[in-house]
Amino acid sequence: MEKDQYFMKLALEMSASAKGKTNPNPIVGAVIVKDGVIVGSGIHRKAGEPHAEVHAFKMAGSHAEGATLYVTLEPCSHYGKTPPCANLVKDSKVSRVVVATTDPNPEVAGRGIQLLRNAGIEVEVGVLEEEAKKLNERFIHNMTTGLPFVISKFAMTLDGKIATHNGHSKWITSESARKEVHQLRNEIDGILVGVGTVIADNPALTTRLPETQGKNPTRIILDTNLRTPIDSQVLQTVAAKTIIVTSDEVDMERAKPFEAKGVKIIFVSKETNGLDLYAALRELYRLGITDILVEGGGAVNASFLNAGLIDKYYIYIAPKVLGGKDSITPFTGPNPDTMIAAKHLYFDDFQKLGEDIRIIAYPKQGDEK
Repeated sequence: MEKDQYFMKLALEMSASAKGKTNPNPIVGAVIVKDGVIVGSGIHRKAGEPHAEVHAFKMAGSHAEGATLYVTLEPCSHYGKTPPCANLVKDSKVSRVVVATTDPNPEVAGRGIQLLRNAGIEVEVGVLEEEAKKLNERFIHNMTTGLPFVISKFAMTLDGKIATHNGHSKWITSESARKEVHQLRNEIDGILVGVGTVIADNPALTTRLPETQGKNPTRIILDTNLRTPIDSQVLQTVAAKTIIVTSDEVDMERAKPFEAKGVKIIFVSKETNGLDLYAALRELYRLGITDILVEGGGAVNASFLNAGLIDKYYIYIAPKVLGGKDSITPFTGPNPDTMIAAKHLYFDDFQKLGEDIRIIAYPKQGDEK
């Protein structure tokens, strides 16, 4: 088991380098070992390109016979843009396959493993399973919900403020934290803000990395009444695509100037506290948006929080105290009466970035007492 964990960890570490590049596909790494020596390895680099197992077997050649294959996700058993990897593994003459976790895709879901076992290959499942699931949390969420994976990102002072009473917020955190945020943008499909942020800050919402050309995510604007200024940076669609989510009560004629600039308009119904976010996410996923970084203000954050649609949090805390009863907090909305109304999270990771602290957290499942 210790040997299995060692080689699976290598496969996981290799595959992590492709984070954000394989969407909508999962992140997968494969290592082929014979007599304690790695004879082949590979990762899935990009959607539409060969899967990790293909690269690994190409490297291993005839050395694959009698070897052990370590793969971070169950080999696929269906035809997509590429042939099924389970057939490749079956024909490779490996004697053993070690799988970190099963594939949640309904078209696979254990069929790849069963195909290998039916061929007489020994299959071990569950080695470093939790690590593998976390690496593919976006893909697993997509497959099980049919919705994008939603990350709430915000920077705040030590006393929980994201801006002054008049909206000034540049800059709360240090350059180190801001650099990581751009790396986050480089890994996701969509970045979302409310129209209030567009009007107040006129952001470009693009990725700016110091040493390489980053991937610009699709910009998504929540704009109930189509108030986005027509000359906003987010409507310059050369650098990145832009989608505006608005109310289905808006006059269709008002959408035409935006569409003329190449902007996609999504119409959803209005609810008591704003737009129907569930319907918006469902349509965004249909359009190919598999994960979203929410960088909105307090109202947008609160709408996602109260709808139960935040899957992960990136929280940046600066060693500053702003004060002020009217300074803006990360989540606004209705005022709760007791602490029973609090949403419970659990902290997964802490890291110091320059002078700031970054916390990664997830919604707490189950008992929320």
